[in-house]
Amino acid sequence: MSTSKLLRGTFILTAGVMISRILGLIYVIPFYHLVGEEGGALYGYGYVPYQIFLSLATAGLPLAVSKFVSKYNALEEYRVGYVLFRSGLRLMIVTGIVSCVVLYTIAPWIAPFVIDERANVNSTDDVVTVIRAVSFALIIVPVMSLIRGFFQGHESMGPTALSQVVEQIVRITFLLIGCYVVLRVFEGSLVTAVSVATFAAFVGALGGLAILIWYWWKRKKYLDDLLGRDRGQVTLSLKEMYKELFLYAAPFVFVGLAMPLYQLIDQFTFNHAMANIGLGKISEHAYSIFNIWAQKLVIIPVTLATSFSLTLIPTITKAYVEKDRKSLRKYLNQTFQVVMFLTLPAVVGMALLAEPIYAAFYSYDPLGEQVLRWYAPTAILFALFSVTAAMLQGINQQRFSVVSLTMGLFVKLLLNTFLITKLATIGAILATMSGYFVSVVFNLWIIKKYTNYQYQFVMRRTIFIGILTALMSGFVAIVQLLLKSMLHYHGGRVESIVIVAISALIGAGVYFFFSERSGLLASLFGNRFAFLQRRKEKKAVS
Repeated sequence: MSTSKLLRGTFILTAGVMISRILGLIYVIPFYHLVGEEGGALYGYGYVPYQIFLSLATAGLPLAVSKFVSKYNALEEYRVGYVLFRSGLRLMIVTGIVSCVVLYTIAPWIAPFVIDERANVNSTDDVVTVIRAVSFALIIVPVMSLIRGFFQGHESMGPTALSQVVEQIVRITFLLIGCYVVLRVFEGSLVTAVSVATFAAFVGALGGLAILIWYWWKRKKYLDDLLGRDRGQVTLSLKEMYKELFLYAAPFVFVGLAMPLYQLIDQFTFNHAMANIGLGKISEHAYSIFNIWAQKLVIIPVTLATSFSLTLIPTITKAYVEKDRKSLRKYLNQTFQVVMFLTLPAVVGMALLAEPIYAAFYSYDPLGEQVLRWYAPTAILFALFSVTAAMLQGINQQRFSVVSLTMGLFVKLLLNTFLITKLATIGAILATMSGYFVSVVFNLWIIKKYTNYQYQFVMRRTIFIGILTALMSGFVAIVQLLLKSMLHYHGGRVESIVIVAISALIGAGVYFFFSERSGLLASLFGNRFAFLQRRKEKKAVS
């Protein structure tokens, strides 16, 4: 794969992910105002088990198929990948249907673990209904994911990117219109509306699958031509193919399961722990803020940082395989720096502006502000976990990502109920932070052990980024105070949007200015910001 094609493919895929995430963030604003905290909690109760079953149904095969097909295409053994793809499709259909049936069947068993009948507003029957509504998506999504992996293995990122965007647009449109019609036109129940919202995952998957089928017929002649050029010198049985495939797939399964498993621990323990300390009446309100609404905001800087930094993983893999220690150290340095450069100021800014940010997206809520302020720093750990797990994949030590995730989940499970009974919602956040911290530290240690990488330079650069972030924070704090006094701020949504927009713009400008002046931008992003240097030089000449 040429460098230009790699960069183009990475850009297309990153753009698709970013657009999907942006759409996924925007829709929660009208969705929140339609279903509120109670509906948000119910939506989360259905979606978390679905995400876990989806990961188990696909078993990491889509990304593994991408790697498998790419490998044998490079050897001009195109038929090997095609045979695996056809077999994989049949497997995904079977696992999808089985997963759907199992999740639909065990929904009544899951629900009592979620709901505490002493205080919760939603009932176990409500949870069962919502879980069963979302289970149908498991029939389609695994097949769609495998087709995406096949196209990516052929260095074609457009089908994945476009299908992701279309899937999201169809899902959101069906979700919002469906909820509006149920609640405002037919004056139906909240449970019905949320069931429609979760069923939207199935409808969206149909939209994404339609795009992939269209791409398939469009590219069929090209794929047939490749089969005609097959060298035919490699013959693998399906057993051998799947053995190699599952070696690739295992790490993707566990890393993809990380956030849903953390959420599942909260789903099974949060309401019961809150009821035990007499806070059962607000537990679902707090749960929806923590695990649905605030989490949507916290994940924004994670997506941005990982999208940029993960583009460096192929170069890390190449340097490691070629035993080019100098390049490996350089790429590791750059990846860690990019993560911290993008995540740290975003996290601090979100914590500073927690009150108006939460009010701007949802509504004024003191608990929402408190949760978002405490939850924001977790974004750094989310980003570092994703990136370090990818690095372990790059240096062929992916088995340790399974160990680190298991350690983190054990810490979360050990601390969660105890900390919730002591600190309520903040306790659940601290338990999550503790779990991810253990996983990240373990991953960093493994990277050091197998690459002899030293962290001193990154530590010094992180301190410098922290200083720039502190400068930015000072400006943001002052601007926020001035705007609140000028607007006579009382948590209004329009006022909040104005404060967030102006404060964020000034904060980003200050951070960018000091980063450019200090040479940090040039160090991290090379000549991408060379136009600034040329502009300064022109001014100096004039």
